[in-house]
Order: sequence, then structure tokens, then C-alpha cells
Amino acid sequence: AGLSPRRPAAGPGSGRLQPSLGSAMAKRSSLFLRIVEGKNLPAKDITGSSDPYCIVKIDNEAIIRTATVWKTLSPFWGEEYEVHLPPTFHSVSFYVMDEDALSRDDVIGKACVTRDVLTEHPKGYSGWLNLTEIDPDEEVQGEIHLQIEILGSDAARKLRCKVFEARDLARKDRNGASDPFVRVRYNSKTQESSVVKKSCYPRWNESFEFDLDESATEKLCIEVWDWDLVSRNDFLGKVVFNIQGSQTVQQEEGWFRLRPDKSKPRVDEGNLGSLQLQVRLRDETVLPGSYYQPLVQLLCQEVKAGPKDGKLSLITLIDETTTAECRQEVAINLVKLFLGQGLAKEFLDLLFQLELDKTDEPNTLFRSNSLASKSMESFLKVAGMQYLHSVLGPTVNRVFDEKKYIELDPSKVEIKDIGCSGLHRIQTESEVIQQSTQHLQSYLTDLLITIARSVRTCPATIRATFRQLFRRVEEHFPENKHKNVKFIAVTSFLCLRFFSPAIMSPKLFHLREKHADARTSRTLLLLAKAIQTVGNMDAAASRAKESWMAPLQPTVQQSISQMKEFITKLIDIEEKEEVDQPKAQTLVVKEGPLFIHKSKGKGPLLSSSFKKLYFSLTSEALSFAKTPNSKKSSFITLSNIRAAEKVEEKSFGSSHVMQIIYADEAGQLEMAYLQCKCVNELNQWLSALRKVCVNNAEMLCSYHPGVFKGDKWSCCHQKDKTGLGCDKTRHGVTLQEWNDPLDPDLESQLIFRHLFGVRELMREKYLEMLTEKNENVLLSQSGDPQNVDGPTRLFQVLRDLEDAHHTALFSSGTLADRNRNCLLELQT
Repeated sequence: AGLSPRRPAAGPGSGRLQPSLGSAMAKRSSLFLRIVEGKNLPAKDITGSSDPYCIVKIDNEAIIRTATVWKTLSPFWGEEYEVHLPPTFHSVSFYVMDEDALSRDDVIGKACVTRDVLTEHPKGYSGWLNLTEIDPDEEVQGEIHLQIEILGSDAARKLRCKVFEARDLARKDRNGASDPFVRVRYNSKTQESSVVKKSCYPRWNESFEFDLDESATEKLCIEVWDWDLVSRNDFLGKVVFNIQGSQTVQQEEGWFRLRPDKSKPRVDEGNLGSLQLQVRLRDETVLPGSYYQPLVQLLCQEVKAGPKDGKLSLITLIDETTTAECRQEVAINLVKLFLGQGLAKEFLDLLFQLELDKTDEPNTLFRSNSLASKSMESFLKVAGMQYLHSVLGPTVNRVFDEKKYIELDPSKVEIKDIGCSGLHRIQTESEVIQQSTQHLQSYLTDLLITIARSVRTCPATIRATFRQLFRRVEEHFPENKHKNVKFIAVTSFLCLRFFSPAIMSPKLFHLREKHADARTSRTLLLLAKAIQTVGNMDAAASRAKESWMAPLQPTVQQSISQMKEFITKLIDIEEKEEVDQPKAQTLVVKEGPLFIHKSKGKGPLLSSSFKKLYFSLTSEALSFAKTPNSKKSSFITLSNIRAAEKVEEKSFGSSHVMQIIYADEAGQLEMAYLQCKCVNELNQWLSALRKVCVNNAEMLCSYHPGVFKGDKWSCCHQKDKTGLGCDKTRHGVTLQEWNDPLDPDLESQLIFRHLFGVRELMREKYLEMLTEKNENVLLSQSGDPQNVDGPTRLFQVLRDLEDAHHTALFSSGTLADRNRNCLLELQT
């Protein structure tokens, strides 16, 4: 790889009215992660077991922590994440840890997947990886800023290496920092820099000169070490260059990633167990929005036109050619695209009609994983996650808090002692089932009451979409014998595909931070079964399938009547109410308790100086209050935020502190320090803040990860409080959430990528459907564009977008060639 200085990209304020395609396109990378399970892990506890969890790091930055699975050597997590990140990332590492309540958590082992491996597997890497021991010499991170220069005449040439600074070095000392120095080696000679104490962002500004030897085989090696007074120095990483002969004076400067020392052979014995993973990298080149307008307009026209008698529908063609493997991804991208265009209800209504046209059997309606079913399921998650939390949250929290033993299946009932000391008696099976029925009835009744009261809190767009679904099914099945089908069509989505999965897996829907234990998990499963039975509206069929659920039937029967009444009210929404409601509400992006640093006084900055408050992030501002129900004070207007970043652990004695850098009324930059309770909460808040500020024009490129204490920054020891930061900001690193702000350009690109990938299949299907209709229509129709059908227009739009991508690729390739240098070759 060539060595070249990094230049800032042209921002939105660069003044170009017509940017070239090469400069205006954006590179987007997304990493899909599924941490499935572990097996054959070593025992770390005296009980002969372990309490394993995983930490996921991207380029050594912790992004995700899974839940702990207690007392097992074969944990199952089944957790999925999607991370948006810069295209420059290098690797993703999975550290399996053993949680300890009284001491520091033990490291069991790690597995690492590099970007190169993921590039070789475009459909994703899936399989088991053996865990390996942690080698301190491989646990390196950060970058170093260097200038390499060749000086002098042909007779006496010099090699000068200037070391400016480093950033984000590994923390090797107990104080949460390191004491770094640089060792430069060339042609059997070694020179060292001074030691910078207690800093992971050191500044040296020192030069090292060597006689240039054209015949020397040894490379220029710059190593960074952590100096220790008593023990041996710790390795922090290195950069190695081949110095190529040159006849002219040359100089190059840039930031370089520190590499691990891989001189020691690694023996993979597999004795630390293994981890099953699914990892997929997706790189996208997103063009300016104007390039996608023909595609977006075409899709919108097709949706607005609805089903066409005797004519081929483009949506039908997309439905017919979307395979089960990618249907979920296509559905979510189409839903988000049409939500952004204000046509989500119309899109789903069209899919409802196309699905109804295929079936005369009400019992199978919307039960398959069709595009209609997947799109509606995705729509509920995108538009209704906050509603889901308000409905299910109280009951799910109650189940977790009470931890009652509940079992209705006689084959699984555990008989136990009851009573106080000295008066024990064995509880009978019938008593256990009777008591369990009462508890479950109580949970189900509470949940149905909450659902019944939730009509007004349900988003208007969801209510209007259910109204369309209810009407379409009623029109298709008007007979009295099918009077329940229109209700079941609604509950098949609301209960079976939305409420029930969230009850069974509350962590995956962010209802809880941790997985349920075995007892709570069983209670949630039984409650989810009860909700499914209510949604099916057929208590008799349920009783025949699982007869042991019979004690719950009276409550279920009553709940079915309540559910019908709820649906009747839910779909009773006027067009005006549908339009007005979104304008009346300010979107709450994220809320919850955080600890804010009290900045008064000049004492030491300690974690005890944080005060607990309740924060709310909306589409307009970040505000806080003493309690969730207190009156909120406006805290920071989103347009004033300049960065949201992590804070070094040594600053407050906690690794879960973030800082929000914002401009006050006078335009001066201020910092607010907020402490979270865990790494997941920290990254969720950072993601939410970065997403809502994505269009802010004055976001910072650098920041200080430390605090200004005394007369200097704790991170880099600079004394200028307003000077440039010592670390780069990470605006592009975010976690995917269902309620993410819409990104029209990216969604259009993802839809284009899918349609382009199946274009030949679509062409074949198109010709086949034309033949079935006995139509003689050529793919390359000419004449009035209005008479050209949707599929034919789509094929032309796809060709135009393909040409635009080729042009963008050529432009970026030409730019890379211009920036390539030949002075140095970086050894990897």
C-alpha cells in the first residue's frame, strides 16, 4: 500500500452546486453479526462451570456485550446486531468472558475475523471458530503520525523519520493509560524517543536520522512501547516500511495503523472451546439522491396505480422473483422507502390485494412468509416499536420481577415443598397447576387491559394500515361463516408476529437488557402461547392441540371478545386524524436514566460526582428531568451538537462515560459528560445521538477523549483548551435499530442492488407472464413512455443506474491513482 497523507473529504458546505459523481458518492459499510452459541468452554468457576458472555470489538473498540448465560459450558446466545461503520475498518473480534461477581471477569478466549476474510465471503462467513488465548503482543490498537524523508546528495543520503504523535494506544497500566515511547530501527541501528507519562495520545515531535544504505535488506521499523519501571516493557504496536531507492529528495507524511507482532507461531489446539458465528459485510457505493429518483418515482407510480386489470404489475414481478433467502431484507428496504414517500399504507394495501387474489382459503391467509407478510411484519417493527414497549413493558417487567414458578403441562410440573420451617408438606400436582393458572390468568388479564387502553397510543399510520387490511379481507370473504377472518387477519400480525415474539424474546426487542432465566423463560413462553391463542380466535382448536392449556380457556375466551372490541376501535380512524396525528407529536428517539457530571467546583473528577437524571432524546433536542414524569427542561438543541464520543476510562474511573460536545448561545463549545451503566447502553445512546445529528453542518473531525483538568487535557497533555482534538471523531459508527431515521439514498441503493441482482430472473418471469396473458409486447418498447409498462421501464432504469455506478467506480479509481506514491511500501 502506498503512503499518503489523509485529506478531509469535501463537506456539505464546500460550495459545489453540481458535484462530480466521484466526489459526491458515499461509501457505506454495514456489518451483520449473529453470535449463535459456544461449546466445550473451559470451567472458570470452582463449581466446575462458567458464566460466559461475549464482548464484540471492531478494531479494538468495544461495540457490543451479549447477555450472560449462567452456569454453562455450552452457552446459547442467538443475538443479532447490525453495525454501520467506516469502510476503513480492519477486523472484528469476539472475546468470550466469564462473569465474576466479586472479582475481575476472566478471559476465556477470543476469535477474530478480518475484513479480508469477509470480502472473500460475499454471502457472509458462517461456522465454528476455535477460541485462542489472548497474546498481549497482538492486542494492539491505534495509529501513529509519521513523516518519512530522504535527504542529501547521491554520495551521502540520509533517511529521516519524524515521529509527531500517536492516538488511541492500548491501555496497559492499571491507571487506564500507558507510558509510551518510540523505538526506531534501521540497518542494525536503534534510536528511542522520550517517554510520555500517563497518555494514550502522546505527542513526541522528535526526529531520527540514519545513513541511507541502498543495499540494506533491513526495513525501517517504528515500534511503540509502554515503559514500565519494574516489569518488562509492553509492546503497543509497530509500522514497518520498505525503503525504495530514489534519485530525488522526497518526503511523505501520514497516519498509520499500528500492527501486531506476529513473529511467534500460533498453535491452535482448540482446547478453549469454540464459538459459532455468522458475520456478513456489506459495502455499498451510494450515489447522490438525484440518480435514484427515476427508480423511486417508478415504484411510487406503481403503488399509487394499484392492481391493474389485464396489465402486469411491477410489484407483482418483484414479489414473484424475491426468494425466501432475501425476502426479509427486501421487505424492510421497501417499507422504509415507502414510509419516506408517505406511501407505506398504499404499498401494504397493494400487497394485501395481491395476496388475497391468490387464495380462497381463509385459514392460510398471511400465514406464509410472503412479501406481504414480511413487509407488514417489518412495518410494525419500524413504526411501532415504541408502542410495543408501552403495551408489553409493564407485564414483561412484572414477570421478571416476580419470578413465579408457573407450569400447566403435567409432564413438566416440579413438585416442591411449601410452608414455613417445621411445617413442610409436599405441594400436589393439581395445586401447582391451579396456582399457575391463577398467575397466568393475572398476567393475561393485565396485558389485555393494557392492549384495550392502547388505541390512542397506537401510531396513526399503523391504525390506518390495519383498517385497510380489515376492509380488504371483509370484501374478499363477505360470508357470515367467515365473520372472524377479518379480525384474525389483523391479529395474525399484531399478536402472532409482533406481540408474541417480543414476549418470548424480550431482550431481542430491547424490552429487557438480559435474557430470562429458565423459570422466567417458561412463564413468558406460556404467556406468549396464550396471546397466540387469543390471536387465532379459536380456543377449541388450541385445546385440541395442547389439552393441558384447558384451565386457561375461560380467560382466553373472554380475551378473544376483548380483542375483537379493541380491533373495532383500533381501525376506527378518520382520514383527517391519520394525517394530523404525526404532526402533533414530537418523535421520541430514545429515553432513560443517565448520570450527568456535576461540573461545579475544581475538585478531582470522580464517578461519585455524577447525578442521576431522566433523559429524553427527541427529533429536536436532548432534555432531562428528575423523574420520567417531571417537567422536562430543554438541555441541548440537536442543531447545536458537534460530536458525541466516548471518554477515556481514566477520566472518571468508568469505561461507560460519553461526552456531548455542543455550542452554547455564544457559539462557544461546551462538554456534557453522561455516564451509562454498561457498554450496550453507552453505544445505544451514542448511536441515537449520531443518527439524529447526521445532517448537522458543523460536526467536528477531532475531539479530546479526556477531560481538561488543571491546566491541561488528561489525554494528550495539551495546554490549549480550545485546540484541535487528539483523536478522530466516529460519527459513522452506529448500531442498527428498528426506529432508525430513514435514509432514502441508502434504501434506494439497497433496492437497486437487489433488483439488479435478479434482473435476468425478472426478465424471464416477465416474458413468461406476458405469454400467459397472450400479449405480444417487446422489452424494448418505443413510442409514448406512458404506454410502456412498469417492468420495461424498470429494466431501463436499472441500466442507467448500472452506468452511473461504473462511472463512479472509474472516477474513484482515477482519484486513487493520482494519490498513489512510490517512495515507500508499507509492509502488512
